[in-house]
Amino acid sequence: MTLYQLEVFLAVVQTESFTRAGKLLHTSQSGVSHTIADLEKELGIVLFTRNRNRVNLTNIGELILPHCFEIIGQKGKINQVVAEAKGIKSGILRIGAFSSFVANMIPDIFQVFRSRYPGIELQLFEGSYAEVNSWIRTRTVDLGFLTVPSDGLDFIRLISDPYVAVLPVNHPLGNQAVISMEQLTHEPFLSLKSGCETLVMRAFQDNRLSLNKRLEVVGNSTIISMVEAGIGVSIVPSMILPAVPANIMIKPLTPSINRVIGLAVPSLEVISPAIAAFIKETQILLT
Repeated sequence: MTLYQLEVFLAVVQTESFTRAGKLLHTSQSGVSHTIADLEKELGIVLFTRNRNRVNLTNIGELILPHCFEIIGQKGKINQVVAEAKGIKSGILRIGAFSSFVANMIPDIFQVFRSRYPGIELQLFEGSYAEVNSWIRTRTVDLGFLTVPSDGLDFIRLISDPYVAVLPVNHPLGNQAVISMEQLTHEPFLSLKSGCETLVMRAFQDNRLSLNKRLEVVGNSTIISMVEAGIGVSIVPSMILPAVPANIMIKPLTPSINRVIGLAVPSLEVISPAIAAFIKETQILLT
């Protein structure tokens, strides 16, 4: 078993395709296929099931995956430590983040980091809260931006993102400076089903209030469009609002609801110099 075979294995897992894995590794599809076949033959197991559109990990492949991430991750850390000792900052950092943070914060963070560490390549993995959490745990990414501390991960708090009420233009509550949660209990409510709705539901439960939930919406832009169309009202994190507000009214809430956004890693005790540098530069920029 070689490190290259494991790198090919992880590339196939990441892209769910031998062809896309080949492009990622700058090799041919047949080269990827032969490498995986050799690895499967050596191990005496089947790692992937193949169909026309994608490849999927077998059960045994799922069990092997975390160990492969650990081995390749250790290789990267060795390279980074050696590069640091030579006074050269180089390597690859894989970073996970959810969509609203990607749109609003990642460009500035990446720009600042690349200006100071041009030899380190940054790779962005965009997904839901649950996906980013899973990627950190399985070492698919080196670190990730999350909204709440997660058991088994070390979490560095960065910023607080307040939730706001969004209402259609000309809504009867629009003349108020602040909207209370109680005032929204009888309104047709649109729930943003992306993970950030958990804090909203909990806040209403803690205040012994109920919601007249009308729809659950996955996309950030979709829920804004539905409010704009007068279908209902919602409560969303400020960060998801468009830079140029749509034809809606935005009001602060009482009592307030805030999501804490921070960086999560498997363990702060074993991070590489590149990860430590990324955390430091992000903290300087955001806090």
